[in-house]
Amino acid sequence: MANILVMIPSGEVYDHDCVRWYRHTDIQRSIDHYHNIGDAFVYDSSLKLLAFDRLDVLEVREFRQEVVDRVNAEFDYVFLRGSNYIHAHMPWPEAIEQVLAKLKIPVIAFGVGAQAPATGKIQLSDESRRIWQVIADKSTTLGVRGTYTAEVLWDLGIKNTRIVGCPTAFRARDPELRIDLPDINSVRKVGITMRREVSKAYSPDVQTYLSVHRDFVKDMSRRFETVLMMQGEVEEKKLLWGTEEQKAEAWEALNGHDWLKQWFFDDEMRALYRERLWYSDVVAEWEALVRSKDLVLGYRLHGNLMALSNGVPSVYFSYDSRTKEFAETFQIPCYDVYSGRPFSLEEYWDQSLFERFNRTYYMRYRDMREFLDENYIPHRMPHPSARRPAERQVA
Repeated sequence: MANILVMIPSGEVYDHDCVRWYRHTDIQRSIDHYHNIGDAFVYDSSLKLLAFDRLDVLEVREFRQEVVDRVNAEFDYVFLRGSNYIHAHMPWPEAIEQVLAKLKIPVIAFGVGAQAPATGKIQLSDESRRIWQVIADKSTTLGVRGTYTAEVLWDLGIKNTRIVGCPTAFRARDPELRIDLPDINSVRKVGITMRREVSKAYSPDVQTYLSVHRDFVKDMSRRFETVLMMQGEVEEKKLLWGTEEQKAEAWEALNGHDWLKQWFFDDEMRALYRERLWYSDVVAEWEALVRSKDLVLGYRLHGNLMALSNGVPSVYFSYDSRTKEFAETFQIPCYDVYSGRPFSLEEYWDQSLFERFNRTYYMRYRDMREFLDENYIPHRMPHPSARRPAERQVA
């Protein structure tokens, strides 16, 4: 067991390894603030993999030598919660570089990823370059999301990377986890992970992104009992939890953009928003919801991964480098939003596609476990069997 620190947490911890948003019962406190609960999924999942006695937060907003001295004396390592940190506009906390330079304990990058711009090559600041080099020097290996992230770091001269995907995939700590598709005619309850907010920095074609999103949601909602699963958007929180005045503000904001009305919010989508919206600030409640579904699919990387980690089938909708990298890392069935063809669930309801995920998950589980071992991190991931069961070795 260990005393550990987290760098850049996302939510408050309770019951040792469970995460929810800060003061989540005080709805009005954060109703005007967007926070992506998917980041809390990663934090929660990381804690479920690690074996530790004590957890604290590494202060990186200001540098104090006495704090760093205490950290070096009392803690075994610090981990950087996995997220999309490697991009041109990363706003690093003010003192992070100075703090990292003074640490004498390992610094573990736990499933970090790079975000490619919609066009052109990624450009990192000199600060980012220095920070990633310091982290690389303070760990045996960096745990990265996929091949693209490893290539970005390689170009910086950082070669000690290991592709591990994301802690969320392994939160069940089951090396034998697999997806077995039921008969498609038995599918009734479907969760749709939503992402209506998008920018040109992420999407090369916002109109296509939104119109495909809209048509997919409407089609699935005509066929199945759907829930529209949000991840912390302000307007959607106001529609669910706000006062009557706040709900009116939310509708005004959603209807206030001609492009959004034209490409996303028609009458049918507004009705679905009134009837089927869902959101929670508690990771455990998100997990309970996906467990109740026959299928979860859509635009949210971590929402879909939460489903897969619980044995629930999921199909990714690829629209940027992150989703492409995740689908590649785990061989998740993936629909290209910009392919020019409508989404057909039947096309992806193919066990051979999910056997690719099953095989790859088994290997990535091993990679994640080896990553923790080679960095001397105590963990709770059981060792996979020496030989995979014959029935799981599908060609």
